[in-house]
Amino acid sequence: MSKAISAKLSLDLISDRFSVADFGCASGPNTFVAVQNIIDAVEDKYRKETGQNPAENIKFQVLFNDFTTNDFNTLFQSLPAGRRYYSSGVPGSFFERVLPKESFHIGVINYAFHFTSKIPKGITDRDSPSWNRDMHCTGFNEAVKKAYLNQYSADTKILLDARADELVPGGLMLLFGSCLRDGVKMSETTKGIVLDAVGSSLNDLAQQGVIEQDKVDSFSTPLYFAEEGELKQIIEENGRFTIEAFEDIIHAKGEFTLDSKVLAVSCRTSFGTFLSQHFGEQVFTKVFDLIEAKLSQDLPRLLNAKPGMQYLIVLLKKN
Repeated sequence: MSKAISAKLSLDLISDRFSVADFGCASGPNTFVAVQNIIDAVEDKYRKETGQNPAENIKFQVLFNDFTTNDFNTLFQSLPAGRRYYSSGVPGSFFERVLPKESFHIGVINYAFHFTSKIPKGITDRDSPSWNRDMHCTGFNEAVKKAYLNQYSADTKILLDARADELVPGGLMLLFGSCLRDGVKMSETTKGIVLDAVGSSLNDLAQQGVIEQDKVDSFSTPLYFAEEGELKQIIEENGRFTIEAFEDIIHAKGEFTLDSKVLAVSCRTSFGTFLSQHFGEQVFTKVFDLIEAKLSQDLPRLLNAKPGMQYLIVLLKKN
């Protein structure tokens, strides 16, 4: 990220007031790490190319955006001591305009670029050819995949148009996230296998009479992990940005720790909100009691899972 900012951000954009926006910030602490890394990179570029002290010449403003239901109180109570920026909250969906025109210089979306604004039409309708018995897009049902891809493409166009309107000309969007390698299906990856375990656990609870099967069948997640080629095509067809970098982030110890307990805890953190909202807190707890055991049984499948892809995409707004 630092190299991208150094190479792609014009020095002319670094003035006395510099604004950074984090879209989908949640309640921390990852957002604080992301925005501080951006500020450090901007200051480093300014210092190297001007020989001046950025602390004396630049005032940073950070705009934290997320849904109105986000816990902004926790976010602001957790702001790092000694931070070198002013901060404000921007409530609202990032699938729409949330800021004035040309009001920020660098934006970041940190592992939230795989969301859709809603469940695709037909996914929870038993009479629809795109009805999905699974809680996510596994990739094995072509009608389901098409419905999710269409919804994701439409939503991402709206998101990119909104950010292009809000971003100054020549500004950058930094997208960190997960996608699939071309030709790989979601349920062939570790993340997909974990989601399959969640669905299997829900079905077990339905068979035990803890929850109704109809409630399980009507549950789907507003997530679509696109293939690499799909992502590039969506961004290019939007036409508001140029793709300056599409980096494959390689983790030295692998994409995930293949430990059933660690995976279950990670799943709870990532997807727990969806489950508790749909089924309630009591069912939510019982589901995760089952998941760890299922993942232990699925260890051979996890060991043979196809790799996903962690990416950094650097977008430059066209003038």
